[in-house]
Amino acid sequence: MKQTNKTIVTIAIFVATFMTAVEGTIVTTAMPTIVGSLHGIEIMNWVFSIYLLTNAMLTPIYGKLADKVGRKPIFILGTAIFIIGSALCGVSNTMMTLIISRAIQGIGAGAMMPVALTILADLYDAEKRAKMLGLNSTAWGVASVVGPLAGGFIVDTIGWHWIFFINVPIGLLLIGMILIFLVEPVRGQETKKMDFLGSFFLMLTLLSLLLAFQYLSDVGFQWSVGALLLLAVVALTAFVAVEKKAEDPVISLELFKNHLFVVVNVVAALASGFLMGVEVYIPMWMQGVLGLSAGIGGLVLAPLSILWVWGSSLASNWMRTKNIHWVLSISLLIVFVGGTGLFLVPTQTPFALFFLITAVTGIGMGATTVTSTIVSQNSVSSSQLGMATSFNTLVRTIGQTVMVSVFGITLNMVTSERLEQAALTSDPDIMNKLVNPQTAKLLSEDLLLSLRSVLYQGLHVVYGFAVLLILFALIFTQTLRKKHATID
Repeated sequence: MKQTNKTIVTIAIFVATFMTAVEGTIVTTAMPTIVGSLHGIEIMNWVFSIYLLTNAMLTPIYGKLADKVGRKPIFILGTAIFIIGSALCGVSNTMMTLIISRAIQGIGAGAMMPVALTILADLYDAEKRAKMLGLNSTAWGVASVVGPLAGGFIVDTIGWHWIFFINVPIGLLLIGMILIFLVEPVRGQETKKMDFLGSFFLMLTLLSLLLAFQYLSDVGFQWSVGALLLLAVVALTAFVAVEKKAEDPVISLELFKNHLFVVVNVVAALASGFLMGVEVYIPMWMQGVLGLSAGIGGLVLAPLSILWVWGSSLASNWMRTKNIHWVLSISLLIVFVGGTGLFLVPTQTPFALFFLITAVTGIGMGATTVTSTIVSQNSVSSSQLGMATSFNTLVRTIGQTVMVSVFGITLNMVTSERLEQAALTSDPDIMNKLVNPQTAKLLSEDLLLSLRSVLYQGLHVVYGFAVLLILFALIFTQTLRKKHATID
């Protein structure tokens, strides 16, 4: 009987992770050129947000399907949809068609990441899985470096359309690798009906919730945001009612009776929210407060990606000998140290010190992420593995989406208030000019120093909130019973 080729399938998963991870950074780099070509700067943000939105909406559905019909067909389906979306993005000739094509891309990507992690769980035991997840997470770090470089090169040489077209041959190669080298056991005939009504209410809940925070970030709290949040509550209530009666629920409510499963997923959401504060606002600190170039500003995040792998490896070793309460607590404490460092450092902190801070944060985040993923998978039966993995991926996305909006609103409120108090300038675009190294050069020295102080105060408050997230995660972790077993 033919066996799965672990090495080739694992490489395919790493490539899939890299391809979905690089999509964000490469598009960000090309966006000024795309806007110049297609016009429509006023709806530019939707090129990013619609991808995340459709991705999040479909993630739990794919997870359930992976449990019902198998990982292989769902991963291939998601990759095929991603390829189609990429090709349509490449041939788009208006911003609206690009946004619609990005929505299709996101629908495909919603299957690729969680199902890939589920395949890893099928292939490796808990100890080896921790190491593989650590290696897999480096794809995100590599993408953060390669994406901007590749995006700039492609745009300057063969045109922005090819940042999307390049996904087509890679995606086809992925499908071939999984089709040929992943061998799944034959599943019995599925007799339970798919929970379509529950799936609908779950997607409606996620759509209204994530749209609400997108609008909140764009226009502040208006009636439309309130209406969307109310719709999310109503849809969630309906979802719970449907799942209680469903023969085969898309997300089993029994999972939430498992205290360990609930804790690790709450921790995953809070830690992912914290991570957005680091990844989005450290480069802003480098450029706006220290006056460094964009390239150097982004470089300071490199230790986070590199040390993430070591943190994952540490967690895999700890989980063999220590209980889950201990492993999560230590992992979060390391993150807390890094976050507190960001909160406490003064305005003119030496550039090198940020390397130390992001290195510590990377170790803690690597350990926290791999622990929450593995414990989430191991706390359920094998028949619910896809569901548990996709739910873990989903809560991370929700944590990131919500906290990006909250951090953005916080920064805008604090900087606007400080500018008004100091009566520095009447220019509403002044903070954007500050964080752009090219336009910052045009500001007077006195104004530049004052604005940097204002930005520092705003970032200081953002990091205060970010540290609170980790503090809440630590407190929540203490509700775990210390008898929870090690991962063998």
